[in-house]
Amino acid sequence: MELRGCEKTRAIIDVKPATEEDFFTEYNDYILAVKVVGSLDEAIDHINKCGTKHSEAIVTESYRNAETFLERVDAAAVYVNASTRFTDGNEFGFGAEIGISTQKLHARGPMGLKELTTIKYIIRGNGQVR
Repeated sequence: MELRGCEKTRAIIDVKPATEEDFFTEYNDYILAVKVVGSLDEAIDHINKCGTKHSEAIVTESYRNAETFLERVDAAAVYVNASTRFTDGNEFGFGAEIGISTQKLHARGPMGLKELTTIKYIIRGNGQVR
């Protein structure tokens, strides 16, 4: 596994330096870019800027922070204290997946009003992993 981090991360642990591009990259590999932020607002801004809008999660004991995260993060599925690995058609009860979306808009093929409407799933957990 390879960790890459911002300057604040590198002051805490010995990891490779992260570039701005690292925070926009889906590696499909054992690579993780770590960014230390100073506040929940800064974290949400970073996620909304760099995330895929597919699945995002927060681990917190604060009900207020959880609710703020759920409300303000722009993603198709937002999780509190649960793994984003649950974002799966079968896990949501939709059956087997034929085409897998890795972005916010779920539809593929011809686009009509129904396909241009997105759903935001809110998942609350207490440490579940898959």
